Amino acid sequence: MRDLERRYRQLLRAYPAGYRQARGGEIVGTYLDLADPDRHWPSMFDVADVLAGGVRERLRAAGAADLIPGIRLAAVLSLITATALAGFWGAAEVVTTSASWGAPAFGPFATTGVVVWGCWLLAAVVHVIAPARWARVAIGLALFLTAAVVPVAALFELPRPYLFVLAPQVTLGLLALAFPSHAARRHRLTPLAVAAAAALIAVGVLSGESAWFYRFSYGAAFLPETGAALLLTAMLAAIVLSLRGDARGLWALLVLLTPIGLLGLYPLTENIVPVVGAGYADFRVITGTTAAIFLLGATTLAAALAIRARSSATANTLAVRLHERCPNCGK
Repeated sequence: MRDLERRYRQLLRAYPAGYRQARGGEIVGTYLDLADPDRHWPSMFDVADVLAGGVRERLRAAGAADLIPGIRLAAVLSLITATALAGFWGAAEVVTTSASWGAPAFGPFATTGVVVWGCWLLAAVVHVIAPARWARVAIGLALFLTAAVVPVAALFELPRPYLFVLAPQVTLGLLALAFPSHAARRHRLTPLAVAAAAALIAVGVLSGESAWFYRFSYGAAFLPETGAALLLTAMLAAIVLSLRGDARGLWALLVLLTPIGLLGLYPLTENIVPVVGAGYADFRVITGTTAAIFLLGATTLAAALAIRARSSATANTLAVRLHERCPNCGK
């Protein structure tokens, strides 16, 4: 057996055993036919494809086939929310100055966050005009800058957005990477249109009120409301889709519980981390609360998957018993 074939068969462990026995040879043969003759290791894209296929089959076997479509729906809502926040924060960076609050500034802008939010808005533009793979690259770049702004700002002693602003943005961006690859242009325009509306709101609220920049926007008075709006939207989608017999809305709601919780980071830590006049939010408090929210969200989703798998197994057992013949009458 060639090394490449053996490694593909090792990757097939991502699939359920029954599916692997039935179609494993066919899957490996297809990958080997498409691989270069001198290749010894599966490509990164093949690894991702095999793992994604294995996850889909395991979810289907557990009776949770609607989870993947639910994640795609959650990704669309996450992308809209992330770009809306970027539009709001980006406009706030531009229309406010440091003169009225006496804090250090980043050139003509309030903080280094202007680079982060600009990259998120660029990702929304790429999402409209370019193929899905380029949109994912742009979102990945925005995610990298969102995370990198913390150590860079600390290294060069530059002002940056608070951690309770950056943490939900990263989580929303990670979910946004799962957006559907094929969508109508009018649907792809939605995140950019919502971002433009949010920017106009920021301009209307903050123009001439520079002192409100930290008190209102980076003071996180806007984040819990955004989380509430996202929660209501997800709940409405879950209700409407459930009435049609579609469970993906419920899965989307469960997946979105984590970013929704992170949008409420400041209210959860406001007794420890003050807003106005504070330097940076306490790193341990924010990271500890973030980890707790992630753990709670993952536990909720895992419990839902376990309940769905158990109910699916029970239904299959009942279906088998309904087709068994009676030993006495033969019916």
